[in-house]
Amino acid sequence: MSPIVKKTRFNKNALFTALILAVFLIIGFNAYSIGYQAGTAKPINISIEELSNIGQPGGSEPKTDFSIFWEVWDELKNKHPGFEKVDKKDLVYGAVKGLTEGLGDPNTIFFDPEDSQRFGEDISGHFTGIGIEIDIRDNQLIVVAPLAGSPGEKAGLKAGDAIMAIDGTSTGGIDEDEAVKKIRGPKGSVVILTVRTNGQTSNKDVSITRDDIEVPSIESEMLEDNFLHLRIHNFSANTPVLFYTEMLKYAFTDTKGVILDLRNNPGGFLDVGIDAAGWFIGKDKLVVTELFSSGEKEEFYSKGSALFDGIPIVILVNKGSASASEILAGAIKYHRGVKLVGTQTFGKGTVQQLDYLSDGSSIKVTIANWLLPDGTLIEGSGITPDIIVEQNEEDTLDKIDTQLQKALQVLKESL
Repeated sequence: MSPIVKKTRFNKNALFTALILAVFLIIGFNAYSIGYQAGTAKPINISIEELSNIGQPGGSEPKTDFSIFWEVWDELKNKHPGFEKVDKKDLVYGAVKGLTEGLGDPNTIFFDPEDSQRFGEDISGHFTGIGIEIDIRDNQLIVVAPLAGSPGEKAGLKAGDAIMAIDGTSTGGIDEDEAVKKIRGPKGSVVILTVRTNGQTSNKDVSITRDDIEVPSIESEMLEDNFLHLRIHNFSANTPVLFYTEMLKYAFTDTKGVILDLRNNPGGFLDVGIDAAGWFIGKDKLVVTELFSSGEKEEFYSKGSALFDGIPIVILVNKGSASASEILAGAIKYHRGVKLVGTQTFGKGTVQQLDYLSDGSSIKVTIANWLLPDGTLIEGSGITPDIIVEQNEEDTLDKIDTQLQKALQVLKESL
């Protein structure tokens, strides 16, 4: 008896479907394997090891649980009646600003796209406002320096003035970025600053009309007996070209000496200050050293024409001289032994790096300290002039520049 053979019919549609499914499974598995290997080699997700297990007992380092951010986000989303009305980007920007503020460094600042654009205008040398440089010192908003010819200067603001309130709102706890927002405004509008002048106990309100600010970089005049008074107001992006143009006026003159005036110069670009140094100390001289938290150092050397390298110089400084202007003054003094006349400089000696982010925002981060060529740290101490000369208010009102007169006297005596 022949065995019974049962023939099985294959469903062609089912077979085709099974084959397609198998192909997708194989492709999916391979893709997963490749993706896993690539992800292991170069992960996309950022793992922050310090942001876990908040307050864990016995830990060798303080820990922070970043998930608390999302817990708060959910709490606000579920409970706050105004959550849906707020632009979520503003919430993220606020959180990032809190991150930078948590460092306790007023010079490390996050700029949202609007603020980033405004900061770019500042360093380009043109903006609308009252024309003062501000800073936070000992939790107090102060005037570093009013720009020459600015509404702030015309209103009588001086370096070192404490700004107690802006339009009646106290500046207690304010950061520099927020203060800039409040002080800036459309051309023709008015801002009222409540100011306390250094050494006084009473406040006064100063009403200032905002205007277009063209930041002056260079001014020069030939004084009696061919002594050149050269004033650098700041180190902005256009300073090198303006400086070069100005210097050509005196390249072939019989200049007997130079008064380099850095009073109320709040600084600016470091490389611009280094470039200026070459005109006074020649090439390949140490101008400044950047000292990083790691202990690493980077040294910056002068370059340029050395036009005034062999000409007697006296440098004018005051408490409005900050940052790159302190570096320039300190470098020239170190290499040439020149006299500094005026008052103690501001003491702004930290290095900030500006990084632009993907959405147009930016962050200005303190990355190092500045050291003068002799190793002196500028931050918090500044530079003490060789000859202290105060510019009293009466002389200023009478348009008598006591400090400039003294600098000219010292320069003549050096010949």
